[in-house]
Amino acid sequence: MIQEAIKRLTEYGIITGLIAEEDRIYTINKLLELFDLDEIECDTDVTNETDGEKTAGTDAASVKVGDLEGILAEMLDYAYEKGIMPENDIVHRDLFDTKIMGLLTPRPSEVICRFRGLYDKSPKEATDFYYKFSQDTDYIRRYRIAKDMKWTVETEYGTLDITINLSKPEKDPKAIAAAKLAKQSGYPKCLLCKENVGYRGRLNHPARQNHRIMPVTIQNSAWNMQYSPYVYYNEHCIVFNSRHIPMKIEHGTFCKLLDFVEQFPHYFVGSNADLPIVGGSILSHDHFQGGSYEFAMDRAPVEREFTVKGFETVEAGIVRWPMSVIRLRSGDREKLTELSDLILEKWRAYTDEEAFIFAETDGEPHNTITPIAHYKDGKFQLDLVLRDNITTPEHPLGVYHPHAKLHHIKKENIGLIEVLGLAILPSRLKMEMGLLKDAILEKKDIRSIEALEKHADWVEEFLPNYTEVNADTIDGILQKEIGLVFCQVLGDAGVFKRDDAGKAAFGRFISSL
Repeated sequence: MIQEAIKRLTEYGIITGLIAEEDRIYTINKLLELFDLDEIECDTDVTNETDGEKTAGTDAASVKVGDLEGILAEMLDYAYEKGIMPENDIVHRDLFDTKIMGLLTPRPSEVICRFRGLYDKSPKEATDFYYKFSQDTDYIRRYRIAKDMKWTVETEYGTLDITINLSKPEKDPKAIAAAKLAKQSGYPKCLLCKENVGYRGRLNHPARQNHRIMPVTIQNSAWNMQYSPYVYYNEHCIVFNSRHIPMKIEHGTFCKLLDFVEQFPHYFVGSNADLPIVGGSILSHDHFQGGSYEFAMDRAPVEREFTVKGFETVEAGIVRWPMSVIRLRSGDREKLTELSDLILEKWRAYTDEEAFIFAETDGEPHNTITPIAHYKDGKFQLDLVLRDNITTPEHPLGVYHPHAKLHHIKKENIGLIEVLGLAILPSRLKMEMGLLKDAILEKKDIRSIEALEKHADWVEEFLPNYTEVNADTIDGILQKEIGLVFCQVLGDAGVFKRDDAGKAAFGRFISSL
């Protein structure tokens, strides 16, 4: 079985372009070495004709891209049976199958050279190649991404995207305990650092032998681009500083975002805010996220236009969105950046007690911005989302954060992706919604079910709105209501509310510019 798996994986490498036909024997031998085997079994049924001789190979028609998961599973089972892989949990399996795929992954210089050659023809051709490459190497695990639950929900703010993330594997308790006991290391410093390229990994850090990054120059500084292994949307890329330095929203941030979309005009790019609660999960390393996807916020119209004196060449307006968004558009990058600087400077220092907005309390700053850049119809665009991380005893996780009544669906921080209108919901919801579906259909007391008790108030609130609740409609009802909760989550994160008082408060800030 392992012999056939080696042949099939080698063929997979050839049909995906990871290796060339000339690399067949070399690759087979490297795989033999990994599995402590001395030779490959050749037979007359599975061969490859080279210079008139029969060598180990397989029929290309018998291997498809979708076979990779099964091929790797066979190899991992064999490695565990033979003691090559010490444990058979998800952590060890991920470490070892990445090591396997590393044997098929070209050296960084080769991949970079291919990317740059394609970029000279077209930036899109370059990213198309790199995105497919990142999937073919199994850095992006197609078969896991396919497990994510995804749907859309129509709301007053447009069509929102909802996902329940199932592609991050759940670690079992034994693996979690082993990771805690594992030797701590400062190398690489974080999951984004360029030192991850080719890294073998360890129990508390993922393997990256199949990982390759693309160097990009932004504002005369060294940055890199890679794709997220969890691709929450199409071509979900991460653009990160070559140096491990903290995130900071400043003048240079706007310049870099606009520089990137000028180089890759078919992509958007944005930055998480730089403060806890309203920021991203990795504040210690300066980075952006981008890709090729149109979110609900991108489609949202400007509901109120305004002009800032001295910046008449910049189109400015408030976006019709649950959060507080200012949209700026101009063909003049310099003026666009200057106005963005002004808004950031004013917002960082802005206090409006009536609207419960405080620039700082006890010396702790609260106001920042989540910026998103596009290049559309010959103009640069910056969407500036106003953020505030103030907390109170009533809202210890943040006043402008999902409130407690919504935590049964979403408790985590609202980062860049969710700001744009794509909900990333915890994997527990798949199980909970399955149980809830059955409980509703069987008319059970939801409050008496420990796993579902937290959803009871929510169900009692929405269920009376539906006259037809049955096996044919229940999934759609739950999906719609989850989407509406996410819409409320975005509203909670908005610093200026959508009521008349909130719109007036937003107007006061605009008048301060």
